Amino acid sequence: MDYEQIRKQEAVRTRVRNVVIYIFLAVWGVIVLFPFYWMVLTSIKSYSAYSSEYVPKFYTTSPTFQNYVDAFTTVSLSRYLLNTLIFTVVTTVLMIAVITLAAYAFARLEFRGKDLLFTLFLSLMMIPNELVIITNFVTITNAGLRNTFTGLILPSVTSVFYIYLLRENFAQIPDELYYAAKVDGTSDLKYLFKVMVPICRPTLVTVVILKVIECWNSYVWPRLITDDQAYFLVSNGIQEIRENGFGRENIPAMMAAVVTISIPLIILFLIFRRKIMAGVSRGGLKG
Repeated sequence: MDYEQIRKQEAVRTRVRNVVIYIFLAVWGVIVLFPFYWMVLTSIKSYSAYSSEYVPKFYTTSPTFQNYVDAFTTVSLSRYLLNTLIFTVVTTVLMIAVITLAAYAFARLEFRGKDLLFTLFLSLMMIPNELVIITNFVTITNAGLRNTFTGLILPSVTSVFYIYLLRENFAQIPDELYYAAKVDGTSDLKYLFKVMVPICRPTLVTVVILKVIECWNSYVWPRLITDDQAYFLVSNGIQEIRENGFGRENIPAMMAAVVTISIPLIILFLIFRRKIMAGVSRGGLKG
């Protein structure tokens, strides 16, 4: 068998392997996206059309957007969206400030017991989240901060994992840059914001996006700390809509509200998906 035949056989095997992989990915993509398709499809069906379907249909011949109109006029979805936006923006800004300063201290500053303190700090990741929630609930309640944005925001303004991720990025920046900046009389804060932050911008963007998604999807803590509708977020507000808004039976209207809530995160991820992957990959590299 000559070289040309071997090359052709290898090309055929590669082509067959790629076809199998693409078919598998296409099938898997359909499986993953189907729930969202069904949610959107249900949201554009009228209540009467949905109720008359003894066998669910995978299409509709008479789409309607009245459900989306009702989502903003019949219930308080706009208030829940505004509350969630305030909670997300304020929490993310405060957290970025906290983790940036903490990561810089652990990565660049020298002080006694730094390694031990960082090890103890990382050990907090071993504590179950339920225990932290209980402690936070008792603290916020005793401080009289229930049903306030302050009570919602304070427990979420730091993250051990994000500090660790950012600290690993800061540690990759050569020490020579720091020493040269100090020789020029640059302060630590100026070096942080003028040198380290611009270099690690991809990771910071990733952290911001992940934190926004985390805040937008937050459910347990807002559910515990608020029982006043004026402070409901979309995650627990949707339950209130189901119970006292559209009702349990009006599934199309509920799906319209859920689609409205989901769209901002989907758009955010589609726009910044490359930065998310690049930032996470950068955080996992050393050297």
